[in-house]
Amino acid sequence: MVCLCVGAPWQAHAVDDFSAAETQLFMQDHLRPLKLPSRIHYQFHKSGSLEPGFDDRVQLGVKAKPQGQCCHTDVQFLSKERRLQLPEPEEAKGNPVILYFLERDIRDMQRLTHGQSNYFRTRIRKALYQTAQERQVRLQYKGRWVNAQEFEIAPFVDDPLRNRFAQLADKRYSFTLSDAVPGGLVAIRSWVPVASNASAVWQEQLLLEGASL
Repeated sequence: MVCLCVGAPWQAHAVDDFSAAETQLFMQDHLRPLKLPSRIHYQFHKSGSLEPGFDDRVQLGVKAKPQGQCCHTDVQFLSKERRLQLPEPEEAKGNPVILYFLERDIRDMQRLTHGQSNYFRTRIRKALYQTAQERQVRLQYKGRWVNAQEFEIAPFVDDPLRNRFAQLADKRYSFTLSDAVPGGLVAIRSWVPVASNASAVWQEQLLLEGASL
């Protein structure tokens, strides 16, 4: 069962009906090509006028299960009081860092707007299924050029309730994936577009260490 956050089912459509974005983000064997055990490092940057920014780190540990199956994971998503802790999946295939990023984002939306987390989760789910824009990109990883896919969504742009959280209603998300990097995930970014002469309200980026977009 595919989940948008660990332990919470999120299908809103037939089990065998998935978009390209859903398939690439949640159903690929991102971890199987890794030499086990492995540890993957990401940088996390937050900025914007809505609340104080910070820089932190994310680590994904991956090792074989006792029976030799792939994989047991250990995610350290941010540090100290910011650390997000979720139940680890019994057997991971997709990169769980994607789920952690989305779950943290949804909790922040709930905290800042007093809206319901399930509502935001549903909007993101529908956007990934219905309106995700896909493009092929090239990027650098440890000094070499690699091919990647990027998916972008704007879950709240046509939301009938957007006036209730106007500052964040134009928020967009992009997900950059590549088979040429460990763990399959290059970057995730969420931001609120602004005019060129305005201050950014919200920007968050998770970036694989050694990658340059």
